[in-house]
Amino acid sequence: AMQSSSRPEEALPVLEANLALRRRYFSHEIESMLAAQSNLANCLGNLGQYDQARVLNREIYAAFVASLGVSHEGTIRTGGNYAITMKKVGLWNEAKSLLRDQLLPAARQSLGSNHDMKLKLDHNLAHALREDPECTRDDLLE
Repeated sequence: AMQSSSRPEEALPVLEANLALRRRYFSHEIESMLAAQSNLANCLGNLGQYDQARVLNREIYAAFVASLGVSHEGTIRTGGNYAITMKKVGLWNEAKSLLRDQLLPAARQSLGSNHDMKLKLDHNLAHALREDPECTRDDLLE
């Protein structure tokens, strides 16, 4: 299988065709659809097409919330991916809000305070706070 991270220019049309076929013929296979969308979103991110990746990541996150709930590890992971792409396009407040108000509480409750996923979310929030050009000292101390 072609890796979108090592050759994203070549992988993009293949991943787009794969998603189109899944949407047309296998739309009832939700997990397969979400995996195809996720692969395409990752490839778009690797190409620097962050706004398109953000739109796909938003769809993936919404589907996970609807099907598995907010506290499922897969939902938390896809929410983290969505927050990362929001940061990449400068949506600092939205990314911080998602991380602080939704993902971190869900991760603490369902996965525990020392879980790798929760720690990655902490890191992503710290990065969003540090990189936000409008962030104040008080924001950093929260």
